[in-house]
Amino acid sequence: MINGKSLVAGEWLGSADSFQNAPAIGSPDTFSKGTPQMIDQACQAAEEAFLTFGYSKASERAAFLRAVADEIDALGDAITEVGVKETGLPEPRLQGERGRTVGQLRLFADHIEGGDYLDRRHDVALPNRAPLPRPDIRMMQRPVGPVGIFGASNFPLAFSSAGGDTAAALAAGCPVVVKGHPAHPGVSDLISQAFDAAIKKTGVHPGVFSQIQDGGIPVGEALVKHPLIRAIGFTGSLKAGRALYDMCAARPDPIPFFGELGSTNPMFVMPAALANRGEAIAQGWAGSLTMGAGQFCTNPGIAVVVDGPNVAPFVAAASAALKDVAAQTMLTDGIAAAYRSGCEAVQNAGSIETLVATEADGRNAMPHLHATTADAWMADSKLQDEVFGPLGIVVKAKDLAQARELATSLHGQLTCTLHLDDADADDAQTLMPVLERKAGRVLANGFPTGVEVSEAMVHGGPYPASTNFGATSVGTLSIRRFLRPVCYQNMPDALLPSELKG
Repeated sequence: MINGKSLVAGEWLGSADSFQNAPAIGSPDTFSKGTPQMIDQACQAAEEAFLTFGYSKASERAAFLRAVADEIDALGDAITEVGVKETGLPEPRLQGERGRTVGQLRLFADHIEGGDYLDRRHDVALPNRAPLPRPDIRMMQRPVGPVGIFGASNFPLAFSSAGGDTAAALAAGCPVVVKGHPAHPGVSDLISQAFDAAIKKTGVHPGVFSQIQDGGIPVGEALVKHPLIRAIGFTGSLKAGRALYDMCAARPDPIPFFGELGSTNPMFVMPAALANRGEAIAQGWAGSLTMGAGQFCTNPGIAVVVDGPNVAPFVAAASAALKDVAAQTMLTDGIAAAYRSGCEAVQNAGSIETLVATEADGRNAMPHLHATTADAWMADSKLQDEVFGPLGIVVKAKDLAQARELATSLHGQLTCTLHLDDADADDAQTLMPVLERKAGRVLANGFPTGVEVSEAMVHGGPYPASTNFGATSVGTLSIRRFLRPVCYQNMPDALLPSELKG
């Protein structure tokens, strides 16, 4: 089922060098390494494809997106089998993620057929206006050109080869060149097969999709620096994302870098909610914290509470729930090692009380829970760093004023959550202006793990949650990342885009 090669504009290409995946289950598979030359070939083909695909009808692109979704569904069992082997994720999780992946492809197909994404505007000419006449002015959104996309480690489907970045770019009319992630090259291979079949079925230019398997840093650099690439989509670590962001900015022609880099997703448990249902909130937090071994970018790693008699039952409930969680397999050996390193750094921080800290070996992870004061937390900026895995910190504020001070000190976040009862409404209202500035999504009485793919969803936030606070990587608004406004002044109808005529 697996080709073991890179798909470059309709051709399956290999190279002299190979690598093996590191599966959680079973023996490794061998894949041909991608090369900078493949990146160049893919980018050249993407630019050629843009001359037709970028100016195609929305209905044609929608048909292609639906065809890709159908082909992924057709490979469903094979994708699940390979995904379980490579990542250690359970079958239900991968099946659900595949549903989300094909769902967002179909959602974008519906979205572009509606036409609202074009944001069409028309200022009718006023030739008799005094003191100066006004010309006829029309505007709409146009695709930017070929887009480079980096696959993510924690979502082998929904944020990788056929993920939200790819779906949004293709919907906009932008061909994509994907740099596959080494954590799941087998899944990426199967997704490439789905694209290849959909391209043949619909007759679109084969340059609309290429995927180059991992070939180390030179392949990633070649994609970011290629002069035909007009934007980059990325989901991953702050360190890697910042390096790519700087690379995009240092190009002779800088391009936008849309990176989702990480977040601790703090929760603020308001006093009445803590008193009335603190234990239930703690148990829910433990479940959210350990979901998928904590390998979600929306993992709620911080719980802020106002110190008092209701904190002890909250901490006890969270500790008890976390102690019952068995070891979970992490996505890669490297992620597991980074998690252990992050746990050690937190434990060694000053004024940290360790509540739960059970060690796990190899690729496994066990939950960790710590507690500290707001004073200590705000004094040590490293405690704001994301630990990718099931680690939580209870931060005890002296009063609501200090909780607001802590909120003001936050780095940019993907999410912030308020747990509140009716009696907390006035106090929570004073937090809202702060939280709105800190996060792209603000929740009430819920947990942020689980991101609905929909019209209104925002998955992004101020740096370092993402590199562009005005964008989202989930939901139909994400298409705007790969569009730019073009104005047409006194343009004859014959030269206008068909969507602006009449």
